[in-house]
Amino acid sequence: MVYSFQQRTQRRVRSGHPYPLGATRLNEGVNFALYSKHATAVALLLFDDPHGEPTDVIVLPSRTRHVWHGFVEGIGHGQWYGYRVAGPFDPAMGHRFNPHKVLIDPYAKALSHKMRNEDGLLLGFDRFAQEADLTLDERDNVRLVPKAMVVDDVFDWQGDEPLDVPFRDLVIYETHVRGFTRHDSSKVAHPGTYLGLIEKIPHLLELGVNAVELLPVHEFATEDFLRDKGLLNYWGYNTVSFFAPESSYASSDRPGAAIDEFKTMVRALHRAGIEVILDVVYNHSAEGNELGPTLSLRGIDNRTYYCLTGSPEQPMRRYVNFSGCGNSLNLSDPIVLRLVMDSLRYWVQQMHVDGFRFDLASVLGREGGRFDRSASFFDVVTQDPVLNRVKLIAEPWDIETFEIGNFPIEWCEWNARFRDTMRRFGRGDSGVLSDVGYRLTGSSDLYGHDGRTPYHSINFITCHDGFSLADLVSYNRKHNEANGEDNRDGNDANESWNCGVEGPTTDPEVLSLRRRLVRNHLCHLIFSLGTPMLLGGDEVLRTQGGNNNAYCQDNEISWMNWQWDDEARDFFRFARLALAFRRRHPILRRGQFHRGVDSDGDKLPDISWFGTDLDPVPWGDPNARTLCFRLDGKEAGAEAPRKLLFFILNSDQRGKYVRLPVASLGRWHRVVDTSLPPPMDFVEEGEEVALEPEDGYWVNARSTVILCTK
Repeated sequence: MVYSFQQRTQRRVRSGHPYPLGATRLNEGVNFALYSKHATAVALLLFDDPHGEPTDVIVLPSRTRHVWHGFVEGIGHGQWYGYRVAGPFDPAMGHRFNPHKVLIDPYAKALSHKMRNEDGLLLGFDRFAQEADLTLDERDNVRLVPKAMVVDDVFDWQGDEPLDVPFRDLVIYETHVRGFTRHDSSKVAHPGTYLGLIEKIPHLLELGVNAVELLPVHEFATEDFLRDKGLLNYWGYNTVSFFAPESSYASSDRPGAAIDEFKTMVRALHRAGIEVILDVVYNHSAEGNELGPTLSLRGIDNRTYYCLTGSPEQPMRRYVNFSGCGNSLNLSDPIVLRLVMDSLRYWVQQMHVDGFRFDLASVLGREGGRFDRSASFFDVVTQDPVLNRVKLIAEPWDIETFEIGNFPIEWCEWNARFRDTMRRFGRGDSGVLSDVGYRLTGSSDLYGHDGRTPYHSINFITCHDGFSLADLVSYNRKHNEANGEDNRDGNDANESWNCGVEGPTTDPEVLSLRRRLVRNHLCHLIFSLGTPMLLGGDEVLRTQGGNNNAYCQDNEISWMNWQWDDEARDFFRFARLALAFRRRHPILRRGQFHRGVDSDGDKLPDISWFGTDLDPVPWGDPNARTLCFRLDGKEAGAEAPRKLLFFILNSDQRGKYVRLPVASLGRWHRVVDTSLPPPMDFVEEGEEVALEPEDGYWVNARSTVILCTK
């Protein structure tokens, strides 16, 4: 039986055009275009009230190469709309059309309200039927499903242009739009919003970062199982619309306000010299597996948009789940690839973002089920004149594969090897010294074989997913009880160390050790070759109480607390000075790997490695926990200052007397000693402490020392 829609409209409708896809406002009205290869009919619904019944039902009059389209006169900006799509209902063969369900345009740029699956009305199947997803739910969801809004892209950018901060100079600050200012202590006019973030730009500037990496801002949904527990999806890795900015981050409830406020935020950040990188989720959608809601792609053309699998009897009933979130988008299909590319271009061209961090990026490179660095997605991004100039950062893994070092040359990567190695070294593990050498110097073993450079390594010790830096040195175990999953969720392998006491303590020795380790971690991160990424709040010892999977905690567990005590202020100072030191010394931001050779004729190689007695480094000794190296600052270029830097990294539980190499360009001065109390732990520029004329320095247990010539 072929389902047909009944036209109900007084408006003049013309054939229109198949492209661009989505709703395009023109002088006389709006052109609508929707791709569905397997549909038999498409109806456009217009609404005055997004929670009410449609005012018009318009059967799209034309179909061009599987694009259904029509031009509706007399409507424009602010018009609410949705679709009903008819076609075969045969889940075993991948078809899940349900004309009773109103669907969201995949190209929607603004949505009317947040999704709530009340009484299961957003499901396309009868949830109480024995055959579950094989049955058709004929209940109408028209009042419940979010509606798309026709928007124009008019905004006064006031001359805003891309900053194009060189990667070698980039310092990334990962944060959450809402969590950054939601806490009452933020004292901003618009807490938890795009506009609220603007008010904290002075904090970012004082710290010394020049890029923010924002957790997902695409409109997202909260899963039913979280709502049932009274929780919300906080992180946002559950995308409903790849074009619409998250509406709950707007200060105004005016329809479409999120677009203008997001643009205002970007413009303000750019004026401050700070780039905007978005964490984007194109590996899956909020529709989940076969038991998930029918919101958009599933009802428009399930067989096209998703990777499907099954049994010989039902070959396309199930969803391939490389993401671990129920489904995987089928980027091997040209139209799905086009959807992602159109979305990325929109965020660059219309929203002025500077780059993207791709969640579970290995999924995007899967063709035939296997990761391929020559996959179509990578090829089209490389060839695209808009996208090949922005920053591309991969999370280089998914639930089945770990592809660090295997992405194309245009891509940078979150370096989990750096994270894990430096965590192990920081807590004093044995047998990691050789790996530490690679991580400190840009991970040439991962990125030095195909023309990539140190900055392709996005170095991090903590990120949103896992412990904060304060918790990394305070907990041996995760404490995710608040998530309502009996502490089963989250990673058990954290490479953390509580320093002898689990959680909060008043023991002065434990507290002193923890703070020393935090300072060590900051040094390891900021002074390593590569692109450093700080987790927002680490600079002031933000804690999550041991929760290492706070994806559903929209509360003080996740929010930034702006009420700092003296200790928090001390750590902010330390991080600020460390980043300033990195800026002053180009050798720490070098765009090529150290080779251990002299290129400027001063008979000093770019890097020299030492043991504690100026002897060779015992790379293979599993008990060696101290590493020393010297950098020749002049090797960074003719304009670089002629200074030597000497680093001593001691993760041993014992102090060490370390002999110093000859300071041929002056006299050794102490800049950093993480074992000393503030403000001696990191001295201000111009106040470096001259060492007495001796050939060594006592390095306390589990501490980092940095010297420079002057």
